This record gives sequence, structure tokens and C-alpha cells, in this order.
Amino acid sequence: MADITLSSAVRKNLNSLQSTAELLSDVQNKLATGKKVNSALDNPSNFFTASGLTSRANDLSTLLDDMGQSVQTLKAADEGIASITTLAESAKAIANQALQTQSQYERKQFAAQYNELLTQIEDISKDSSYKGKNLLAGTGNDLTTIFNEDSTSKLNISAVDYTDTALSTGLNLSDLAEGEGSSTSLQLQGGKTTINLTDGTSTLKTNSTLSDSNAISTTTTLSFVNDTATAPAALSGASDITAGATVQDLVDGLNAIAGVRAEFDNNTGDLTVYSDEDFHITDGSVTATLGSFNFDASALTATTQLLSETGSFSVGDTLTLTDGNGYELGSLEIEADTTVADLESFADDFQGVSADFDTSSGKLSITSETDLSLTSDNTDFASANFVADTDGITLSAVSDSGFATDSDINRVVDKLNTALSSLRTQASSFGTNLSIVENRQDFTKSLIGTLEEGAGKLTLADTNEEGANLLALQTRQSLASTSLSFAAQADQNVLRLF
Repeated sequence: MADITLSSAVRKNLNSLQSTAELLSDVQNKLATGKKVNSALDNPSNFFTASGLTSRANDLSTLLDDMGQSVQTLKAADEGIASITTLAESAKAIANQALQTQSQYERKQFAAQYNELLTQIEDISKDSSYKGKNLLAGTGNDLTTIFNEDSTSKLNISAVDYTDTALSTGLNLSDLAEGEGSSTSLQLQGGKTTINLTDGTSTLKTNSTLSDSNAISTTTTLSFVNDTATAPAALSGASDITAGATVQDLVDGLNAIAGVRAEFDNNTGDLTVYSDEDFHITDGSVTATLGSFNFDASALTATTQLLSETGSFSVGDTLTLTDGNGYELGSLEIEADTTVADLESFADDFQGVSADFDTSSGKLSITSETDLSLTSDNTDFASANFVADTDGITLSAVSDSGFATDSDINRVVDKLNTALSSLRTQASSFGTNLSIVENRQDFTKSLIGTLEEGAGKLTLADTNEEGANLLALQTRQSLASTSLSFAAQADQNVLRLF
């Protein structure tokens, strides 16, 4: 192209047009990228300064994401503590309910409910994780939140362990013993024997002397002996009765023997004796009538048999069922028609207690989930071998519940108060940490915006200005093209002269 010669006017217009095209290309590039500095060639100082600001903003954006995850982890822990606190308050309410009753059975049920709440506390603690991090699960779950690029600004949050409520470093709340019951039995046996006391023509009265009887001489001394022994021995608590004693003295002597009850009918002269054991009255000089006065007892074998026909029960007796705390479950008054079935039903009618009568052995088996006592205001109740029972039928549970006594419950309440205080303190700590992280999160967002804005001011193009430049350059280009055309036409006009 060096051989082509352009006129001065054409070349000048052509150079102007080329310059305009270059400027137009630069403006179009700025508008296309939105940046006035696209490379170090455009403006080295602005380019590298903006790159540094942008890099820091990107680094902080990554940290900002981590802060957001820390916030969620703290929120999960805070929600877990809120739920755990509610359960701990419920456990305290249950303990206070247990204090309102003396029933060992009810307290045993409360202990079971208490243990279930502790299990739920442990479950919630295990479920309070976020993306594998659980601030309520102890070791290995501490949370570190980094706030700047070189990790010199950070927050360390220590995890607590509520996944095992018994840990002394956690809630220090142990499961309560729920207690294990036991069983015992009451042998129901007895017999009834009646003899008519007469002088041969008329019946004796309570104030009649025994020697008035045609069966006893004035020298007779009566003794009460055990009929089951190989060598019959005098019964414990029984005194010999002389012939000079009255019928009432004989009745009193019989009633003094544990497990024996005597009743005398003043109208008929009938002496009726109820006994839980075999015995008889003996004396060498006693005639066959009274000397053969044997009292035979046997096990009750039918639920329809009357309790009052044994030595342990009499009409008007009151049986009372109490637990180990002295809490009265109920009472049963013995009436003339009270049967074995009534006693079985009475003992079987209470929660945590069951009773079953064995018709083959005559034993009333009682099973209870707590300590239990069946007592009577009749001293003959539950006597055995003519020896009185001083405390009735007692049943000791294999183990008591953790709420068995008031002191047991108060100790649990004290521990719950401490645990609740610890939970509130920990919730406050997590809340403070959450506020710190959220505050740093907001600050980092603002700082990122500042950095990006600064980088933009160094590199971003003013689209309004560049748009105006584009229009101006397009006009200049159009004018330059026209001018170039005019210059070329002028050269052609000169050539026409030849």
C-alpha cells in the first residue's frame, strides 16, 4: 500500500476516522464490561488496588457464610436448651406432686414419669445438632467462629454435655430407682367347737362355778395343751383353771390364748371356741364330756367360708392396709357374713396390690409393688402356734422408689433447682455468643459492601458518561466519513481538468 499516494486532506480525514474508531471501540468495551479498568494495561494502580479489595471481599464472603452456619448451630442449641428447660420444669412439677401424696404406689408412678422426662432430655440433647455440630453433646463439639482472614479474630464456644443427664459436669440428674415389689402370704385356717355346759338338769351361767358342771369335780384343774405336739405342753399365755373358777373365768382363760376366741351363750349354756390351731383341755380327773373337748383347726378351702369362724377374725374387727409410709390404702370391717372372698377382693382392690386365694392350701397370697402392712385391731390376727403377731402381715419390697420418702424427693428438687439454674446460665451464654456472631455477621456484610464499593469506584465505568461518549464518537465518525468523502471528491474534480 506504500505505492498509493493520498492527498493531505484525505489522509488527515482518514487518520481522524481511525482515531475515532479506536475511541469508539474503547467506549463500547467499557459499556460491554461495565468497567473502565479491565486490565493492568488500562490503569495499573487502580487495577491492582481494586483486585486487592475484591479478593478481601471474597475472603470475607466465605467467612460470612461460616458465620451464618455458626448462627444456625447456636440457634439449634438454644432451641434445644429451651425444650430441655421445659422438661426440667416438668420434672420439678412431678417431684412436687409426689410430695403432695404419701402413697408409695403413687410416688413410684411419679418416679417412672420423672425417669421418662430425663430420657427425653437426653434425646433432645442428641437431636440438637446442625450439620454435624452439636453444642449440647460435649466433647468434640466445641464451635470456633472466625471473623477475619488471618484467623486472629475469632470466637470459641465450648459445648456442654446434656446427652447423659447423670454427668456431674452437665445436669447432674440421675435416674431414680422405680422400686421392685415383693409378695407374702397369710394362712387362713381355723376351727369351731361348741360344748354345752350343764349341771345335768339346767345350763350353767357366766357366774356359775365350773364345779357345778356334771363334768368337773371340785378337785379338777383344767390345763390347755397343744394338741399337735408329741409331748403336749401347756399353751403360751394360758393359765390353769380350777374347778372353783367361774364359767367366765374359763372364757377369759381361753381368750387369753393367742389365736383362740371363746364365746359363752348365757341363755343356752353353749361355750363356742374358735381356734387357729389344734389344742385341747386336759385333766386326769375330768370326765369324758369335757376331757374330750378337742379343738381342731384346718385350712380354709372355700372362698365362701366365713372369716369369723376362725380365731384371727371376729365380728367388729377392722383390717387396715397401709404402705411403708403409713399411708392408708383402705380398711375392711369384719361382719358376720364377711367371707374369704371379701378379704381377697379387699386386698386386690388397690393399685399396685394384687391378692389371690389358693383353695388347696388356704393361703391368701398378696403381691405389692411397695412396702405393705395388713393389720387388725384384733390381737389374735395372724397369730401362729399360739403366739401373737405384733405387726400383722408385712411385706417389704425388694427396693423402694427414689421418691419413697419426703427427704428423697427434696433432694431431687434441690438437684433440679441447680440444673435449672445451670440451664438458664448456659442459655444466657449461648444467647450472648449468638448476639456476638450476628453482630460480626452484620459488620462483615457492611465491610464487604464497603470493599466492593471501593473496588467499583476504581474500576467501574460511568455508563451514562460512556453512553454520551458513544453518541459523540458515533457523530464524529459520521462527520469524519462525510469529510473523507468530500476530500476524495475534491481530488476527483482536479483530475477532470485533464
